[in-house]
Amino acid sequence: MTDSASAPSVAQMKETTVLVVGNPNTGKSTLFNSLTGMSARVGNFAGTTVSCKVGQWRVGDADLTLVDLPGTYSLASRSPEERLAIDAVLGLRGQSPPDALLVVGDAPRLLRSLYLLLQLLELDVPIVLGLNLMDEARAQGSVPDISALARDLGVPVIPMVARSGEGTEELGKAILDVLENPKPPGWSHTWPDALLADAEEVAAAFPAAWSDVVAGHPGRARAIAMWMLLSVDADQEPMDDVPIQVVRRIQDRAVNAGRDLAGELVATRYAWLDARAPQWLGNAVALERTPISDRIDRFLLHPLSGSLAFLFVMAFVFTALFAWADPAIGWIESVFGLIGGLVFNAFGAAAVAAPGFAGPLELLRDLMVEGVVGGVGAVLVFLPQIGLLFLFIAVLDDCGYLARAAHLMDRILKAAGLPGQAFVPLLSGYACAVPAIMATRTMPRFRDRLLTMMVLPLTSCSARLPVYTLLIAAIFPPTMFGLAVPVRPLMLFVMYAFSTVVAVIAAIVLGRLVVPGDATPALIELPPYRIPDPKTVFRAVFERCLDFVREAGRIILVATIVLWALLSFPRYEAADLLSPEIMAEAEATGVDVDALAAPLALERSFAGTLGKAMEPAIRPLGYDWKIGIGLVGAFAAREVFVSTMGLVYGIGDDADEQSVALRDRIRAETHSDGTKVYTPLVGLSIMVFFALAMQCLSTLAVLKKETDGWKWPTFVFVYMTALAWVAAFLVYQGGRLLGFA
Repeated sequence: MTDSASAPSVAQMKETTVLVVGNPNTGKSTLFNSLTGMSARVGNFAGTTVSCKVGQWRVGDADLTLVDLPGTYSLASRSPEERLAIDAVLGLRGQSPPDALLVVGDAPRLLRSLYLLLQLLELDVPIVLGLNLMDEARAQGSVPDISALARDLGVPVIPMVARSGEGTEELGKAILDVLENPKPPGWSHTWPDALLADAEEVAAAFPAAWSDVVAGHPGRARAIAMWMLLSVDADQEPMDDVPIQVVRRIQDRAVNAGRDLAGELVATRYAWLDARAPQWLGNAVALERTPISDRIDRFLLHPLSGSLAFLFVMAFVFTALFAWADPAIGWIESVFGLIGGLVFNAFGAAAVAAPGFAGPLELLRDLMVEGVVGGVGAVLVFLPQIGLLFLFIAVLDDCGYLARAAHLMDRILKAAGLPGQAFVPLLSGYACAVPAIMATRTMPRFRDRLLTMMVLPLTSCSARLPVYTLLIAAIFPPTMFGLAVPVRPLMLFVMYAFSTVVAVIAAIVLGRLVVPGDATPALIELPPYRIPDPKTVFRAVFERCLDFVREAGRIILVATIVLWALLSFPRYEAADLLSPEIMAEAEATGVDVDALAAPLALERSFAGTLGKAMEPAIRPLGYDWKIGIGLVGAFAAREVFVSTMGLVYGIGDDADEQSVALRDRIRAETHSDGTKVYTPLVGLSIMVFFALAMQCLSTLAVLKKETDGWKWPTFVFVYMTALAWVAAFLVYQGGRLLGFA
């Protein structure tokens, strides 16, 4: 940072970056949205999978670039993802250092907000404190003394209300002043001598590449060293350039001496805050609670009433994801069906006008209708559920209920190695794994996010329901063994219960063997109850939907076209597949020869060849090559199994789980020896396979996006496929050993 004499005017800078930092639930996102308007865009921090928002803030004649850092309570980090805060502030590991920080504080809960501010001040960076939620502070009688705060902290302090825009003009002026006249922070305090010696020892082990970061900032090296002492734990994986071995040696030495390094670091900062709190607050007390919120919490956090309320809220969300999204999903499917029809007719008219190009035009027509239009439709059909899910999450989070639900569920999920925040993604996975995986972004710890994402596809999403419905209705009788027990609803319940139990077991096993780690401490802040801000809510929903279309949509579209090619090539004419006698009989009786030839064309397609090649591997599960084709087609999306089987059995690709003709054809299908292909045992084996297998390209695409690579999606695909094969094998072969057909 240049000194004030040589600093260029902000208006002359090509790009001036201000990083927005603050605790969760301080109104940081509301402030960012208010300052940037509609200019914000979503991106990723360099070298990470963490999304950020970047926008332009016009202040006078200057255009400032605001970067919204994810909410954090401190700079301490126990994973590479959590290290983002200090990397962004200092410009480490590929990040661009900001010109200034805009720290958003919580006026009614002042001391908690200032702990993060003290850590940032230690790093010797230009800072402005925007003290938000002043309207709540006034209502609670806890208005801080702004002058005393600014004097003791040594930074500009601007009282403000982000929702109404109060104080934003003064905030802009303060930012410009800090940028044009940077000054060292006016805050300091005394550290224990032993802690200073520890910090100097760590600083001496800094890599040479950090010399530019600490040069000219005498306190920064000490602050970074103290960050390391607080951030590295006993099971820490290597954190790039952090001298972990040196830090661990100091930590072990402190333990042997009876010292608590973390306690010393935290207590020293809070002692400084507590000593000055009376000067800032006077006789007012920062109220964390109100009588009304206490009464609501006694109900919502009670083990019995809170659990009932939680079940009601989640049942409402779960039902809405099905019921409310269905009309929109149907409308999208209808629109793309109409578009596909128009494209089909347009190519038909072109073929009539240019008969010499009929063959290439037909091929291009099928590519456009079934590949491109169908692929785009396969992307957009997820948007209603994704939008609804993130709408509910944003509303529940903004109003304060989400944290309470996480607190309620933490004890239950901890038994499976998951934090309480995992309950919303896991529950929404029963609707669709794609938005559920995206919902794991609300979880602060990457290890917990990864474990949740690895087990989420095991929950029985709505795409499995058509497969269950078709097979149960076609194969299983209404009652069995002469009992009046309704078999079909019972089988559907069994499949959902089965997937739930397997997901829990998988979380326990994977959490211990694949992504081991200490249990996350159950420290969940209970924010005050607030009315959600509509602009913030709908903007969050829009950004998540746009992110899905932009990132996962490309992979889904390409995969859909590839699967269309597998099912469509090589190309055959009906005359190449049907004998002259059958052709003549079909024409005489008015039967569509193309529909008659479709199953034969599918058998000779690349997908058919692949299905036959798979048959030795799936025969032990009770499947033939035709079911193998269904498994190949279902890889695009599980529900595609139904329409693929319609093609295989000559019913047509518009067959659905309610198709009587398809059900009858499945019941009647036999092997060459006359035995039935689809017995209850085979049907159960197929359903178990679909319950556990990763038959969804969309899910893999989102996993790739959220984990920033193919390593974890590949692992999930392999372990789920292996698990599905073994489980289906045990069901089928075990059933045969017990005497079932």
